[in-house]
Amino acid sequence: MKKLRDTIENYVVKVERRWKVLPVERQKFLTKVFFGSYVLLTIIVIISVFISTNQRSNTMSINHIDGIYKKSIEKDSGQNDAVEPLIKK
Repeated sequence: MKKLRDTIENYVVKVERRWKVLPVERQKFLTKVFFGSYVLLTIIVIISVFISTNQRSNTMSINHIDGIYKKSIEKDSGQNDAVEPLIKK
C-alpha cells in the first residue's frame, strides 16, 4: 500500500512541476478550457436527466422476484428439519 501511495505522490509531484514550467498565459488558457469542458459536460448531463425524467412513458414496474423466493423456501425447509428434532427431545 505504501508503494502505491509513493507512486501516486511521485506522479503528482511530476505533474505539478510540468504545470509550473508552463507560461502563465498557457496556464490560464488551459484552466479556461478545462472549466469550459466541465461546464459543458454538466449542462449536457442535466439536460439528459431532465429529458429522460420528463417522458410520459417513464414508468417503473415493481413485481415480486420469483427465483429468489423459491430458493429461500427450499433452504428454510432443510433448516427446519434439522432444528425440529432438537426441539422435540
